Amino acid sequence: MRRLLLLVLVALGTPACDQGSNVSPPLQDGQLDPVENPHGGGVTPLPDPDEQSGRVGRSARRLTVAQLGTSIETAVGMPWKDLDARAASLGRADYALINAESTEPNLVFAKFLEEGARTVCLEQARAEKSMLEARTRSLGRTLPDGAISDLTKLDAGQVREMLVYLSTRFWGAPLKGEELTRWESFFTKAAARSKTINQSQQAMAAVCIALMTDSRFLTY
Repeated sequence: MRRLLLLVLVALGTPACDQGSNVSPPLQDGQLDPVENPHGGGVTPLPDPDEQSGRVGRSARRLTVAQLGTSIETAVGMPWKDLDARAASLGRADYALINAESTEPNLVFAKFLEEGARTVCLEQARAEKSMLEARTRSLGRTLPDGAISDLTKLDAGQVREMLVYLSTRFWGAPLKGEELTRWESFFTKAAARSKTINQSQQAMAAVCIALMTDSRFLTY
C-alpha cells in the first residue's frame, strides 16, 4: 500500500513540476497583468540627424511660388515685384497646360531666384542706408544708427550679432560655430570691398543674397 501511494505521488508530481516552471508567479495587490510588447523586437530608432544634414523623417520640400513670395517679403522687408512675371518659370501651374505646381529645384529656378535676390536685396539695402530707426530696418535691425554708411567700423561682436539675427530671420535657425566664423569672414571682406567703391550698403545686400539663395531658405 505504501509503495502504491509513492507511485501515485510520483505520477502526479512530475507533470505538476513541469507545468509550474512555465506559470507566472501570482500577482500582488495593485499589480497589472503583464502585456506583451506590440512592437515585437522593439522600435527601430530614427536616423542620426548628423548623418541626414540635420533632418529626420521625410525629405525636404521646395517652397511653392506663393510661399516664396511671402517668405521674401517677410525676411527682406519688401516684395519681389517681378515674381508674377517669373512665376511660370519658377514652377507655378497655369491650369491651362499645367495643372500641378512644380516644386523641383532646377537650374531655371536657381537662375531666376538669384535674379530676384539681387533685385530685392540691393533695393532694401539702399533703402535702409537712410533709415534712422533700427525698428524700421530688416537687414540692419541690430546695427547702431548710421552704421550702414561704413560697415567696416563694426566690431566682431556686432557682426556676429547681425549674422545670427539675419540667419534666424531667413532660415529660422541661427548660424553658429565654425559656420558663423566663415560668414563673419565673408561679411568682413564684402564690407571692405564695398567701401572702396563707396557703396557700403552692398555688403548688406551680399549677405542678404547669400541667405536667400541658400537651400535652408528654399526648403522646409
